[in-house]
Parts: sequence; C-alpha cells; structure tokens
Amino acid sequence: MDTTDDLCFRIALSLIPGVGFIHARSLFTYFGNARDIFRAREKTLMKVPGIGSITAGNIRSQKVLERAKAEVEFIERHRIRPLFYQDTDYPSRLSLCEDAPLILFSRGNIDFTITKMVAIVGTRNATEYGRGFCDELIAGMAGRGDYCVVSGLAYGIDVAAHKACLKYGVPTIGVLGHGLDRIYPSLHRPVAEKMLENGGLLSDFISRTEIERQNFLRRNRIIAGLSDAVIIVESAERGGALVTADIAGSYNRDVFAVPGRTADPYSRGCNELIRQNKASLISNLDHLEYFMSWQAGVDQIRTVQKQLFPDLTPDERKIVDSIRDQVLSIDDICQQVTMPAGHVSALLLGLEFNGVVASLPGKMYKLKNS
Repeated sequence: MDTTDDLCFRIALSLIPGVGFIHARSLFTYFGNARDIFRAREKTLMKVPGIGSITAGNIRSQKVLERAKAEVEFIERHRIRPLFYQDTDYPSRLSLCEDAPLILFSRGNIDFTITKMVAIVGTRNATEYGRGFCDELIAGMAGRGDYCVVSGLAYGIDVAAHKACLKYGVPTIGVLGHGLDRIYPSLHRPVAEKMLENGGLLSDFISRTEIERQNFLRRNRIIAGLSDAVIIVESAERGGALVTADIAGSYNRDVFAVPGRTADPYSRGCNELIRQNKASLISNLDHLEYFMSWQAGVDQIRTVQKQLFPDLTPDERKIVDSIRDQVLSIDDICQQVTMPAGHVSALLLGLEFNGVVASLPGKMYKLKNS
C-alpha cells in the first residue's frame, strides 16, 4: 500500500487507540510530521510525554493505516475538505482550545472567518416559544450582516435554528456526531443538503462511525469552540445543551440563555444557568450585540482604540501595532517586537488591565473588541 500520502498519515494519527487530541498534537510537535511518527522506533516514541509502551506499540503496529487509506479515498470521492490543526484554513477560534480535534472534515462552503459566530442550541423537545425565538433572532441577524449560526442538526432547537438560517439567508454550520457519509436523524437530510449552499456540515469523525450517544457529547466541544457566543434557547434541567454551555464557559466563550416561566420544564435549564450566573439573560438580538460589543461597528471600535493609543508607552505601542486585527501567542509577539519574553509578558498584563488587549485560552492575545 502507498503510505506516502501525508493526509493518510494525519488521519491515521487521529485513529490510534490510546492517543487523544492532546497526545496526538504532542507527537506531531515532537516529530514535525505525521509520517515520521509511524516510522519512529518504540523507544523514541516513548520519549514523548504521555506516550507509554502500549500506545507506542499501537503506533508501531500501523493497523490504522489501512483504515486511513480507505478514508482518503472516501474524502476524494465525495469532495470533502480535510482541515488539519496546523493548516492555515483550520478555524482559528477552535485552534485556541486545548482539546481541539487534530483533523476536521467539512462539506459545503463554510467561511470560518465570519466576524460573528454564534451557536444556538437547545432541547430536542422545542416549544413554539423556543422556535419563535430562533426565528426572530435569526431574522434580525440577516438584517445586520456577517453572522454565522452554528448548531448540531438535532431535533428541536438545533434544526429550528438551521431552518431559520435557510429562510433568511444567514450562513449556518451543522456539526455532526458521526461521519459525513450519513445524516442523523435522516429526516433532516433535506435541510442538511440546503445548508451546503450557504455554510455546510462539519465533523471530526471518519465515515462509518457508529451512532453513539457519547459522540454527540464529544461534538459539543466543536460547537462551543467554533463560536464567539453560545445561546441556550430551551433546555430541561439536564441535557446536551447544558453540556455545551459548560464547555463554552471553560473556553472563555460568552454564554447566554433565554429565560422562561418557572413552570415550563424546558425553560428550567436556562433559568438555572441564569440564576447561577453561568449565562447572561438574552431576549433579543440587541442584548447579544450589546454584551458582545458588536453594536458599535468596526469603525467606531477602531476609533475607541485609537483614542487609547496616545497614552501608550513606545514599547506598549509596538505590541499593539504587532497584534492589530490578529490573534497572536506571546512567542509570536516577542518575535515581532524583538523584546524579551518577561518584558513582553509584563507589558501585556498592563495592557490587559487597561482594557487595551484581551487574553484568550492558550496564552493568545488580541486587541480588545477587535
């Protein structure tokens, strides 16, 4: 078999038993490419933190390579776009999450650079109240532009959000808990096919993956990680939407919940999130844009930033100019401004206190409100 295809090795790396997202990335960082991981000796593999003899043996057995080769053929046959975590087109928001997938598979024409990425999730047992909220919120997004809605293509609130996006022309992404060889539930296939025209489908599972509950919980981290904000529309006291809210909170994403009557079973989860200060109350698009500082517009935000700049020291100005509209690690900033890491770290802390920069997961930084 021809195992020279780099994509084949990358997929195989994601399939090795005992290798999770973090260890896979450690292996890739240590060896530089996926091919060399499979060519390394067991003793060399075990030098990587977290890789023991059993995992090293699994890598050396190379059993996953045949399955990976079949997946490459499936990808090529169905025009699926693979996104490796080091690729420039891998979603930047998700790349900041420690447990981001090593590789993603997408169909459609997804634009991960859209300014306002919002996840809308909730119960499978959506009420008219919940569906109506989705419709009204997304209708408003259509009038304000540059929004994309992320959800899970499940029954209830998820599919209501996707349908509203199709109705009003808002791009939407469906994150699946299985491979791109099927749609589950199958009833939503017509919706999924239409989504490919303005957004698309995304998964970190290969084809022929079994439909299992834990896979849908695992995909919730992608929904949260892709988004700037997560909105829980309706939820009982337990449910997948609340898992997504918890994950979003751990990623430092903004979480919102739609309040409901205390007697309504599918508002209890939302009400509890608000009561525990795990989510901000939201009842319309203006609330979202206010909390996210999206209502001002890019030009006004940049004007505010420029007003801050005259008070900066020369070294602080260098750091601000190096970041601009990007999200950079402290190492990248040090390289650009040619200053010692300790000095840069102290300056960044001061800039953060003064509201000029914002720190993100993974020791990444961006200009505040950019």
